[in-house]
Amino acid sequence: MNTPSKKIRLLIVDDSALARRVISSSLEPFPDIEVVGTAMNPYVARDRILELKPDVITLDLEMPRMDGMTFLRIIMKHRPMPVIIMSSLTKAGSAKALEALQSGAVDVMDKPAGSASAHADGIRLAEKIRAAASAKVSYTGDDAEHISPDRETVVKNPVSSKLTHHNGRELILLGASTGGTVALTEVLKRMSGDLPGICVVQHIPAHFSAAFAERLNQVCPMEVREAQNGDVIKRGLALVAPGGYHMLVRWAGMHYVVELNQGPQLHFQRPAVDILFDSAVRAGAGPYVTAAVLTGMGSDGAAGLLRLKEKGAATIAQNEQTCVVFGMPREAIKIGAAQMVLPLLEIGPRLVELATSPVHAH
Repeated sequence: MNTPSKKIRLLIVDDSALARRVISSSLEPFPDIEVVGTAMNPYVARDRILELKPDVITLDLEMPRMDGMTFLRIIMKHRPMPVIIMSSLTKAGSAKALEALQSGAVDVMDKPAGSASAHADGIRLAEKIRAAASAKVSYTGDDAEHISPDRETVVKNPVSSKLTHHNGRELILLGASTGGTVALTEVLKRMSGDLPGICVVQHIPAHFSAAFAERLNQVCPMEVREAQNGDVIKRGLALVAPGGYHMLVRWAGMHYVVELNQGPQLHFQRPAVDILFDSAVRAGAGPYVTAAVLTGMGSDGAAGLLRLKEKGAATIAQNEQTCVVFGMPREAIKIGAAQMVLPLLEIGPRLVELATSPVHAH
């Protein structure tokens, strides 16, 4: 973890001189971050890494001679370090960015648009760099060998969860940030396809959430898609909050429905985990909720998890050893919001157990 007295050393890798300049200038207001160098391609970047010993790299995926994905895999194999992907907003760019997260990058951000949004882009990038600087770039311990970027498509025949009751009031709520795209994949893959409705908030830029939901849908037993305003939350369905929108749940007499809005950011985030959790409390869902806070920087989700617990929810936080960044779970544990603290690979099975237990059936 970097202390305020130690600047975070950043290397920018991008073939566009304009992009390198825009990224550098957007970070000038932040004294804790120092751009120690830039590189126009991976070959130059390799030398800069050895020479400058950066703490964090921002990496463009589309580059000549060697693409960013290939370079990322080389970095992760030979000199693992925190990498933030700077990606285009196209559908193909989003899919590649998510593949990069599965391959070891800690975060993704859309490429800066230029002077009009430079200040906002700089704030967002600075937050991501700080989170990346404190991240563990590879899992340690027994879990490591089991976590892999699954690319096969699963058949959507729901795994039997022995779900004998059908209480439409039940909900499963998940929140994550840095490292969360991989963590959520691992959690949802280990759950059955016939559970109560699932709502997911992952701190992710606009335009990337649809590709993330699409990828989850390919490898998870339940149906997964990006949430739309007015969606009915139902058994066997997981809804991912769109980047740039808060996701709330509202009880509509027979079922929950999703509400999306572009209200103010909370914890510098939109979507925010606390917004989802608090809406479930207001909807009277508390006693019927199973909720988990996974890896991520900051404290989003901690206060909301505590309020859910106080209303009777079953609550989980990911343990430190398996977190990429032990920020959000640590805050939840610190304030007593988590009834259980579990390694990543145990969270999915425990959620199934809790959601299907008669005690939780009410």
